[in-house]
Amino acid sequence: MREHAVEPGRVRQMWHLLEPLHALLYYAPEAFDEAAALGYDTGERWPSYFAWRAAPLGAPGPALVTSVFYSFSPGMVARYVPGEAAPNPPAQPAAVLAARLRAVDRTYRAVLGEDTVKSPELAEAAALARRAAEAAGAEGTAGAAGAEQRPLAAANAALPWPEAPHLVLWQAATILREHRGDGHIGALVDAGLDPVESLVSFAAVGAAPERVFESRGWSGEEWAAARARLAARGLVDADGFATEAGRALRAEVERRTDELAAAPWTALGPDGTARLAELLGGPWLAAIGSGLLPSENTLGIGKV
Repeated sequence: MREHAVEPGRVRQMWHLLEPLHALLYYAPEAFDEAAALGYDTGERWPSYFAWRAAPLGAPGPALVTSVFYSFSPGMVARYVPGEAAPNPPAQPAAVLAARLRAVDRTYRAVLGEDTVKSPELAEAAALARRAAEAAGAEGTAGAAGAEQRPLAAANAALPWPEAPHLVLWQAATILREHRGDGHIGALVDAGLDPVESLVSFAAVGAAPERVFESRGWSGEEWAAARARLAARGLVDADGFATEAGRALRAEVERRTDELAAAPWTALGPDGTARLAELLGGPWLAAIGSGLLPSENTLGIGKV
């Protein structure tokens, strides 16, 4: 083991701690206010979700977003990128990125509280998270499928760092979660799981009920066809539950994802990573306790 290696369990714990701090953007009323000011329909969360998350890529078309987001159906992506509900023409990426930071600023002040936002503990957490994020390069993830790139991590890492510590923390959390997500897609590809199969197999191991995955836009027919393909491989049974082979495959995907996500935490080191985990406890509790985030999610937070 390398001298500064971090245990896989710690790598996954850091994802669990940082993901809610990133995801507040997609649910907070302050973020919907900012999206509405840009002209996005905020009657549902998807127009702003796709705008916020894709903006670092520039002005990507549906094909690119479908590829790098991976788990959404192409038909759903085509509705929002640039989207039937989006402004015509869509807001410029620079305007979306600026509004994104305003949304995070307002959301963190509301959810974490002014005292926490201005605290030395949050500033310390931001500095540690930034060190980890700056080690999250856009290197390829070698595997059976070849060298997979890290487009979302690279795009977010290329953005200038904000000055305020709470915004630094959010940007670092975003780079790190996209770095992990890009690697996760590589692990899914190596496992031979296409986008809808990745969701069906995840539901089959109990990551979330099937109804939760309906948010990704796949039709009942597409879901059933994917289940049939997995059954033909011996990965799910007749009732759609994972077989022993199916559970083993998903466990390997998660193990490989942790492995591919480890570099930033190895760079930060065990002590720095442990200190960041300690500092994130309060903000994490505030995010979870805000009631803004869904209790069940397609990422399997709290289940894997």
